[in-house]
Amino acid sequence: MAGRLSDEVVLVTGAARGIGRAIAAKAAEEGAAVALVDVLGDELAATAAELQQTGATIASAVGDITDEDSVRRSVAELTADLGKPITVLVNNAGKNAYADATQMTVAEWDSVFDVDLKGAWLMARAVLPEMIAARRGAIVNIASIHSHLTTAGMFPYAAAKSGLVGMTRSLALDVAPHQVRVNAVSPGFIATDLLEEFFDTIPGARDTALAVHPLGRIGTPENVAEVVCFLASPAAAFVTGANWSVDGGLGIRYA
Repeated sequence: MAGRLSDEVVLVTGAARGIGRAIAAKAAEEGAAVALVDVLGDELAATAAELQQTGATIASAVGDITDEDSVRRSVAELTADLGKPITVLVNNAGKNAYADATQMTVAEWDSVFDVDLKGAWLMARAVLPEMIAARRGAIVNIASIHSHLTTAGMFPYAAAKSGLVGMTRSLALDVAPHQVRVNAVSPGFIATDLLEEFFDTIPGARDTALAVHPLGRIGTPENVAEVVCFLASPAAAFVTGANWSVDGGLGIRYA
């Protein structure tokens, strides 16, 4: 399959469902060999099988991005299965958080930052040496509108996602001399299981969200996937250190 990513090997974390699954499907459609990582083994296997039916080159590994040994094993396994090093990393895996800052335990704090921030670093650390040696590669970190705007009741999600955007900028500067690009994408309200969890947790959130969106609708995982695959592709060869909003205009609204 010819496409924007026909010469790429794309690794997507949190690929079993939602935005991650949509990114993996779009990358495969654009001609990439696609590696899938998730902790949800059964759902990951189903997603991999479905994508393989399209004729795409797919490999999958059950892995925990918060554990450095698991990250190392997963990357090694996927690289061996595909016979090529990873050229594009999409750090999509994440989790919501609904904590009280005065009651949250250290373990709960760590669990949020482990998934939403540390895991992205561990994955980047695992794939960057090959990218640097080859003098080519791209990383796209899936941040959130919460990296610059947030709402009550979601502590400390905004802090973790803000950290991910900061890490994006730092990595972009550090690896730019090696012709490796690092960008972030900040989705707003996207129709996923995590959004349904948010709507179920925050009273009235669904009606409020629909009312304030300039485009008058909730986004889809495919909307995010299109932007991610553009940033991963040679079409975005002069874009690095950026944070692209995919939020239906919500982030520019004054009130």
